[in-house]
Amino acid sequence: MNFLVTGGAGFIGSHVCERLLTEGHSVSAFDDLNDFYSPGIKRKNLEEISRASGNFEFLQGDLVDRKAVEEVFAARQFDQVIHLAARAGVRPSLEEPALYQRVNVEGTVNILEAARKHGPRKITIASSSSVYGVNAKVPFSENDPIFSAISPYAASKLACEALGHVYHHVYGMDVAMLRFFTVYGPRQRPDLAIHKFASLITAGSPIPVFGDGTTARDYTFVTDTVDGIMACTRKEFGFEIFNLGESQTVTLSRLIELIEGSLGRKAILDRKPTQPGDVPITYADISKARSKLGYNPRVKIDQGIPMFVDWFRREYNRGN
Repeated sequence: MNFLVTGGAGFIGSHVCERLLTEGHSVSAFDDLNDFYSPGIKRKNLEEISRASGNFEFLQGDLVDRKAVEEVFAARQFDQVIHLAARAGVRPSLEEPALYQRVNVEGTVNILEAARKHGPRKITIASSSSVYGVNAKVPFSENDPIFSAISPYAASKLACEALGHVYHHVYGMDVAMLRFFTVYGPRQRPDLAIHKFASLITAGSPIPVFGDGTTARDYTFVTDTVDGIMACTRKEFGFEIFNLGESQTVTLSRLIELIEGSLGRKAILDRKPTQPGDVPITYADISKARSKLGYNPRVKIDQGIPMFVDWFRREYNRGN
């Protein structure tokens, strides 16, 4: 099949492109290579993808540029779209809420409209565990009420889920919304905690620790997330929402201990107040994904952190 992967030069997107190529599909990656983090990292990801055998092309463009998106769809016959591109991150969204609305919501409308007009009826869209907000019930289920977003990023992802349902209900498109839970692994964005902590500990610099270390996250290794995405491409659902998590929680303090152990160095902790927009816990109920997708995450955190650190060391040594 011929796939369009938006955000294909990014962390998760680059892994998805590689998996698709490995399975014999043709892939077009659409990405604007913005400077939220170094475009050089994304270009390096594209180089990695290009080493995989298969039919791959990179298309540079902006989701918000409706004409550019239309031209991409009009010039190619896509069988499916995997829409991963977005402005990411809770804390940065507090600084630029309008940007997050424009890219994440308007950009998603542009992708859905182009797909409606030009052919592919099936689209898999990245959502986020942040839509659950401060949810007193754990683990989080797809059936939980989600009207308590506490960041512009979360609100933008809620809007994308609503849009996905509209395009299924009105236009008959097959839409799967995937709520990712703190994905990590090789190529993780440098602004995310695991990568950021590894860099700072290696440099002997303090790491910022927000709160008392008891906040907990459901960390999911990137290969498990990609397994869930690929499972969505093989079935039709009408409209469905799936949690893609590990379904185990790890406190911030424990995460730091694991990174310290893998690096063989102690962290210098810089204690800071809890940040607005942060939630105390994320924890995925993945029973729906297990039953409907055959989703079965395999990489536990005590395996995944050393695997990340192995990759991090190779990259660090290559750059120094």
